[in-house]
Amino acid sequence: MDALPLNAHLSDKGNLLDDLEDSTKLVGVQVILILAYSIIILLGVTGNSLVIHVVYKFRNLHTVTNFFIANLAVADLLVNALCLPFTLMYTLCGEWRFGQAMCYLLPFAQGLAVHVSTITLNVIALDRHRSIVHHTETKLSRDACAAVVAATWAASAALASPLAIFREHVTFDVAPGRTIQACAEKWPGSGADGTIYSIAIFLLQYGLPLSVLSFAYARIWSKLRGHTSPGAGGRAADRQRRRRKTTKMLAAMVAVFAICWLPLHAFQLAVDVDSSVLDMRDFKLLYTAFHVVAMCSTFANPILYGWMNRNYRVAFASVFRCAPAESGLKRAYSGGALKEKALTHQSTVSVLTQANTEL
Repeated sequence: MDALPLNAHLSDKGNLLDDLEDSTKLVGVQVILILAYSIIILLGVTGNSLVIHVVYKFRNLHTVTNFFIANLAVADLLVNALCLPFTLMYTLCGEWRFGQAMCYLLPFAQGLAVHVSTITLNVIALDRHRSIVHHTETKLSRDACAAVVAATWAASAALASPLAIFREHVTFDVAPGRTIQACAEKWPGSGADGTIYSIAIFLLQYGLPLSVLSFAYARIWSKLRGHTSPGAGGRAADRQRRRRKTTKMLAAMVAVFAICWLPLHAFQLAVDVDSSVLDMRDFKLLYTAFHVVAMCSTFANPILYGWMNRNYRVAFASVFRCAPAESGLKRAYSGGALKEKALTHQSTVSVLTQANTEL
């Protein structure tokens, strides 16, 4: 799935020439779009860069789960860098102005980054499901973690490769002495190939990931809700608060993914299934609005996986204060996971919950 508007099959190229002066040419609309994209870029770059920085800098955050989260941050950072600025420029200019080479490289790089982000979300969900639901205390080794990350990027590259292969940079004459450039899909045979690919990507990039996230986090929520923790008093109440917080965080993860990506995926699928959608006067504006909603996930992920976590908050605060965070992180661990490890075997779920929510 492309991250740029005005993408069409060459057989539908006439649609690119219809009604060029749409609502995205209005100054007020352009100002709103520039502000929206700028805010998302600022929040996404800041949040994801912080996650990568603290995972790299602080040894106490050198865990397999945190490495997966850092990989997610790298992917979301690439989405911010590759999708947002170019989509905004393409929308405001109304044509492709990035050259022939970028016509092949940019859609592929955008698809790669989006696929890595989506697959990593599922890897994190399955890792937590493995730890909490199946009481697996043995963590993946760093070699296994590296292999999973490498496989994630390789699979994402394979899924995104058609965006570079079936592509053509073209120039259209729209008026005497006036031409516009476009970067369009060019599928062999009939246009049905592009439709099949779009449906497959919709299922692989939205339907299947949403199903995996929902299944994994529903099982985790059920496990945490049905578990009765030993102990009484403040300790039991503290564990109950952690479970409620974990449940809210898991629900938020699924909701953010589902809400942010559904409009863009559904609209792109509608375009590929019915090319008459391209004739809509405000096609570009609708696409861009849905794209803005989807890109909000790039800064929501650092909040859900980072700021809602006590150890990350300590590390972030240390970065802003330019002060050492190792002692703060040690206190966070000693006040949580390390104390939990001293409990009896019956508290295994509490230990694993703490390990996965406090990381």
